[in-house]
Amino acid sequence: MDTHAEPQEFLTTNRKSLTINLDNEKYGTFAEIGAGQETCRNFFQAGGAAGTIAKTISAYDMTFSDSIYGKVGRYVSLERVIKMIDHEYALLEERLKEDVGHEKTFFAYANTMKAKSYRGGDDTHGWMGIRFQSVPGGEPSEILLHCRMWDPENVQQQHAVGILGTNLIYGAFYLHDNVEAFIESLVDNVGNERIEVDFIKFRGPAFKGVDDRIANLHLVRRGLTNAVLFSPEGEITQPSEALYKKAILVERGSFRPVTRVNIDMLKCSGAQFIQEPSVQGKDVIVLAEITMNNLLASGKLDYEDYLARIDTIGATGNYVLISNYFEFYRLTSYFRRYTGEMIGVCMGINNLLEVFNEKYYAHLAGGILESFGRLLKNSVRLYIYPMKQKAYRRYLEIQNAENNGQPVPPNNGGPAETKGGLTDDLLITCNNLRVKPQLTNLYLHLLENGYIEHIRGIDEELLEIFSRDILSAIAEKDPIWEKMVPPAAIEFIKSKQLFGYSEQA
Repeated sequence: MDTHAEPQEFLTTNRKSLTINLDNEKYGTFAEIGAGQETCRNFFQAGGAAGTIAKTISAYDMTFSDSIYGKVGRYVSLERVIKMIDHEYALLEERLKEDVGHEKTFFAYANTMKAKSYRGGDDTHGWMGIRFQSVPGGEPSEILLHCRMWDPENVQQQHAVGILGTNLIYGAFYLHDNVEAFIESLVDNVGNERIEVDFIKFRGPAFKGVDDRIANLHLVRRGLTNAVLFSPEGEITQPSEALYKKAILVERGSFRPVTRVNIDMLKCSGAQFIQEPSVQGKDVIVLAEITMNNLLASGKLDYEDYLARIDTIGATGNYVLISNYFEFYRLTSYFRRYTGEMIGVCMGINNLLEVFNEKYYAHLAGGILESFGRLLKNSVRLYIYPMKQKAYRRYLEIQNAENNGQPVPPNNGGPAETKGGLTDDLLITCNNLRVKPQLTNLYLHLLENGYIEHIRGIDEELLEIFSRDILSAIAEKDPIWEKMVPPAAIEFIKSKQLFGYSEQA
């Protein structure tokens, strides 16, 4: 993708519609279900629509919709919008190709939406897409996306869908050679406060070389959504389909690369998670989650590093969630969109201490108490992986230096025993961890009531593994790194030459 393109002129919705209407080549069909015919309305209101619109249709009734497009399991679904596009585009070619196919670029735009109804309900979302030719008679390309509407009233949601649809059609024709600019233009004149785009897919000759995974990451980076989900195969996945009504176990980390510790943490916490009474008999999904902050370096995204993390985690059979949720309570609130089942969050001692750092909650009226109220409501449990005393001391040294604006001290190892007589191999667990005195009662309340739980059955030999040591060993061509990484990830790193790997000497 071109990251150095000149900024585009900001156009109103009316201007975008009129531009397309005045382009003699563009000709196609609008098929809209569920939120009125707001997209085609923009084109009619702009003027000159007779040269652009071959047909508009709203097969709103399910019986009529089935008779035209065929039956599907869910009406607001990717399957439905693809069937709509297939049908309408085929009709265009069947009826018009011989007459005007040499001078027109055909398109079929479709959406299927669940807007707010008089019965209420907050799950307002939908699918839309466009199949279009870049040149007359050429092979078509396609864009498919999923959106959520956040306006409180039905009429506002219809209006927002109409703007998004117009932006999609305009971008397909005039911004397809710059996917990043196209993505950012999707919320022109509507804003990401009203519309969220959490899934997008590109196909066809207009998007040769476009990586859908990078495009979906750009949705998060530019604020069109807060999270995107990837399957173990590395494919972008719609969260509402993968997470729907499932119990969720998630581990946050940088995963650069995924280590045997990461897998041990998920395996051992998972063994406890599935024994919870509320999880018995439920479908469970396991996720590795990476915050966007961990993917940024020097203010720009390292795409290759991002893909390497996604792929190596996927090689271990796990889903990957990329989010911009710094606070854990925002992450669990995100999952509550899709499921009412139990949520388990596994983390290390260092992350638990960060959760208890009051500076992160100054923006909340209730401070840290409000943050825990949001985090742990509705059946959420924190599973805590222990840390060896030596690593714990090192963590405290780094935190103290950063808090005082001082350089991080070098890691020079240390004596086998501290002044208190504690050996380096002593385990720091959630059961013996000390927090700030003013938070001790809160911590003990959460611990004693089962909101925080020690991860049992761990492999203590793995506690000496750290990602930074793996990266150093790879750079130095030291094969010891292979003992620190899951077998499936080892082969993937070697075959793809990730994280600086090259054939060992």
